[in-house]
Order: sequence, then structure tokens, then C-alpha cells
Amino acid sequence: MSNTLAAPTSPTRPSSGAPAEQSAGAPASAGLSVLGLLGTAARNAWALSPAGTGVERYEGLPATVVADGPHRRLVRFDRTSPATTARPVLLVPPLAVSTRCFDLRPGQSLAAHLRDSGRATYLLDYGDITFADRRMGFEAWMDDIVPSAIAAVLDDHRHDGATSAGVDLVGWSLGGTISLLTLAAHPDLPVHSLTAFGTPIDYHRIGSVRPLIAADRLLGSRAVTAPTAALGGVPRHLVRASYRAMAPKRELTKAVHLAKNLLDTEALARTTAIDSFIAEMPGYPGRAYHQIHTRLMVRNELAAGTVHLGRGRSVDLGEIRARVLFVGSSSDNIADGPAVEAGTRVVPGARYAAADGLSHLGLVAGPRAAQVSWPAMDAFLAED
Repeated sequence: MSNTLAAPTSPTRPSSGAPAEQSAGAPASAGLSVLGLLGTAARNAWALSPAGTGVERYEGLPATVVADGPHRRLVRFDRTSPATTARPVLLVPPLAVSTRCFDLRPGQSLAAHLRDSGRATYLLDYGDITFADRRMGFEAWMDDIVPSAIAAVLDDHRHDGATSAGVDLVGWSLGGTISLLTLAAHPDLPVHSLTAFGTPIDYHRIGSVRPLIAADRLLGSRAVTAPTAALGGVPRHLVRASYRAMAPKRELTKAVHLAKNLLDTEALARTTAIDSFIAEMPGYPGRAYHQIHTRLMVRNELAAGTVHLGRGRSVDLGEIRARVLFVGSSSDNIADGPAVEAGTRVVPGARYAAADGLSHLGLVAGPRAAQVSWPAMDAFLAED
């Protein structure tokens, strides 16, 4: 290195004429930087406004409709290369929830994760629930909708030239409950495994359920469920409001959070994706909601191992033959870890994996799910 480059240079004062190049460049760069930040903030503020189009427009993964019918639309997520694993995966959503739970946004898509790991991935969509569906109970799903979807998945998988003796089910929240009841009622179904994220089993451990239990014991089930009986279930607007009420801190501080993060487009995209997810929630059918309230919450029948769905119809979780993994989080304010882990005491051979630190939705669609909860599923699915 030459002495000229190595030697320190003495400070140079700007002349009375044009300023030195270095002195002029720094304020110019700072000005451009400030203008860039102001531009980002303005664009994000406009995108968040009622007239804006949103911070991030995500249309979801490309998919092909495999089968369609009332409350049983089945799609296969498109691939650019053949699946590398033998068994297809069927994603089973909860009632009263948008299927976006499995494909929330880029980087927060369990469907994309499964597809990109070499698995043929399918999604069951129940569509809208209206007053006309008020007589639909768990029986409709466990005796008809889910078994027919499993058959359609295997049929489509065979048409693609693949062979499989069964499917792997992945359910979130009540999607896991529906899957458990289906496997218990029909243990011969060609299902190899079930991964149940945030699926509550012991409802008496859930703090938010206790006021409903107390009201039921005081007034009786008929009185407590009378409003939903008159409405034919729980309307979508009430479902959305209830979900928001489960996270009061988020709702109360959302405006401040958005304002503080006007320069963080990624943080805004995560927040608005959850808002869009909530805004798409459908309702509960009347009979199914009453079964949830009376059988699962008040009488805690899943924790006892046998669910009495109606006169002469009981489902024993001890009949399940498929492998089952429960994944829960101690920080889940809807179905915390102990409520989920209780499933290992009533489902033969079931296991539990802790994914602490994640929220209820975060178990399947949080920004940290790929590091905290999905790996437990991956390891479980990789087992024979």
C-alpha cells in the first residue's frame, strides 16, 4: 500500500466558494434517506387506509379443485415436480374458521411448507355456514364429509401415479377434534397419522371456558344455548368478535402498533394478514355449537375419553388406531398446553410436543412456527 493511501489526511475546511465534496454529500445522502423513509411511511399509511389496497396482496397458493360439494370442497396445492413422499397430507380446518389458517401469507403457510417438503398436500374447505345448516352436527363431518374427502384424496393421488395405503391428517384446533372423532367412529379408515395443533381435550383447564361452564350450571344448558338455537348457530359476525375478544391486548393496542411500525412493512403485513383471516371467518352451525358447548365444554367428555353426541351415539377415543401427535403451547390463550396434552391420556399411544411461546394461530401460521412447531410435525410424519 502506498504511503499516500496509508497516511492520514488533515481536515480540510470548505472554502468560501463551493463547499468540499464530502461536506456536500453527507447532507444530500441524509436528505435522500429521510425522503425514502417518509415515502415508505406514506405508502404504508395509504395502504392501511380505507381507500388503500392493503400492505400485502396475497392470493394464496395455486391449487386445483379435486372434488366439490356442499361443505366439502377439496383442493390439491399445485406442484412443479412430483411428490417425493408416499403418503398425501389432508389439512382439516376447524369449524367457523377460514382455510387461510393453513396458507396465511408467504413464510407463514403450513400448506407451502408441506408442499415444498415433497408432500402431496390437500385442503378441505367447508365453505359458508348459514341458517339452513343449523342441523349439522359433528356427525356430518365424521360420518360423511371427512371420510369422503379421504377417499377423494387417495383416488386423486392414485391418478397421479402414486400409491399409498393411507393419508396423514393435519388438523388445527377443532379441526383436530373433527379428525379425532372421525378416527374414533371409523377406526378402519385409511389414515396413517394425525397431527393435531392446538386441539383442546380438557376444556376444564381453559380459563376462558369457565364462565360458560358456570353459567350453564346456574341456568341450565337449554337457557344458555337458547340464543344460538334461535339464530341457528353462531353467526359469522359474532364468531369474529369473539375471536378478537380472545386477544384484547392486541385489539386495544393495534392502532398504536400500526403507527409505530409504519416503516416496517413486514410487521404491518403480518398484522393485516391476521385481520383479513378474522374477517373471513364463517359461522357455527347450531347443532355442532350445542355439542361443543354441552358435550365438550360443560361435560368435558373428550377428557373422559367418550363423547355422547346424541341418543344412542357415542364415540370412544380409545378406538383410534392411527398414530396421533398433539402439539400445544403454554402461551396459547384459547387452548393452552395442559388442555391439549390431556389427549395423551385418552388416545392410545398418542404423544405430545410442546411449542411454547406461540399463540393459538401461531402454532400453524405464526412467523416462528417454522422454527418451533412445524419441526415436531415434520419429525412425526417422517416416521413409518
